[in-house]
Amino acid sequence: MELKKGIDTMKFSTLPPKGTFDVLPNDMELRNYVKDVIRHTYISRGFNEIETPMLENIDLMTNSDGGENLRLIFKILKRGEKLELGEGVNPDDLCDLALRFDLTLPLSRYYAKNRNELENPFKAFQMGYVFRAERPQKGRYRQFIQSDIDIIGDDSIFAEITILKTVALALGKLGFSNSRIKINDRRLLREIIEAVGLDEIFETVCISLDKLDKIGEQGVKEELIGKGVSSEKVEILLTTLTNLKTKGLQSFDSIYAKELAQIIEAVGRDYNIEFEPSLVRGMGYYTGPIFEIVSDEFGSSIAGGGRYDNLLTKFQKESIPAVGMSIGFERIIQILKDRGFQIPGKGKKVAILVGEYEKLEKAEELAQKYIEEGHIASIFSIVGVNPNKISKKISAFTKQGFHDVIVVQ
Repeated sequence: MELKKGIDTMKFSTLPPKGTFDVLPNDMELRNYVKDVIRHTYISRGFNEIETPMLENIDLMTNSDGGENLRLIFKILKRGEKLELGEGVNPDDLCDLALRFDLTLPLSRYYAKNRNELENPFKAFQMGYVFRAERPQKGRYRQFIQSDIDIIGDDSIFAEITILKTVALALGKLGFSNSRIKINDRRLLREIIEAVGLDEIFETVCISLDKLDKIGEQGVKEELIGKGVSSEKVEILLTTLTNLKTKGLQSFDSIYAKELAQIIEAVGRDYNIEFEPSLVRGMGYYTGPIFEIVSDEFGSSIAGGGRYDNLLTKFQKESIPAVGMSIGFERIIQILKDRGFQIPGKGKKVAILVGEYEKLEKAEELAQKYIEEGHIASIFSIVGVNPNKISKKISAFTKQGFHDVIVVQ
């Protein structure tokens, strides 16, 4: 039998799946630096680092108040005998797991399972990948890192104040000290929407208002009218929100407004914070104060969160107070890269070239000396390289970002 000669010439794309990305060494260095700054800041304020699985039970994900993210869930088919395809079967019945679309739902499950072993109140943070099946575009990915910080078990405004100040401190250390904090309260927002006569579709209206900074006032008008809201009520709603921006919290006669004013006063002693009555936040599980940190450089928020006191009732009867915030990690990275940010205190990158085995020990001693001085040292072989081409080798290493290139003689 004649065997075919040659190899399979089929070519595969080198591109990662849409909405994902490869991380090159220099970018990885920056990402690790940003993580370290956030991590050290949070730990210094008494927060505990945790980790939850990227996979979650699909029932938890689909029965959450995750807003429009529910349409963006990556669902995972059952395996083996559990996967029995049949005519007329609902595709959702063939899935039992999903990739997490945020870190808050996994944290709630984590706390409900482990609460007897955790501090009370529990101050936690985690950084990890989340997944959303949305249309990829600049600054939006299908796989990206979120950085969350939460306090569970504290129903006082001290929790909001601590979260906001801690996140603002971390962002300030990363060069975002001029960012603005916007704050509102879902309970005040409900009062406004109910006054307009739209209380039965509160969450629907919130989903549209949440897009105000993306599609503008006209876009929100068109979307609400398309959902069946009369143009008259839409006009009244948007006008009311605009007027409240001018009048401020003093126009509300409620305990919620007073608490919001206290948060603004406490945080405002150190950071730029303002009341924004049109702020919504897309997640339906928010129950009280909601907030965002906005960077004019990016033209959007770089962090956001709020209070979600009822989320843990999915796992137990009692309601446990909770408040949290997430930093837009990928947005932070992109802004820093656009700025040409250089990691402070970073040592030199040194290449040590060795052409003979007998010189290796000397090269290792030299490398160790650089390392002890806080630099990065790598040893490379130039065995067999023509002496006349050593200069080309040195130039190549310089182009690769090495500050010093040393040939051990």
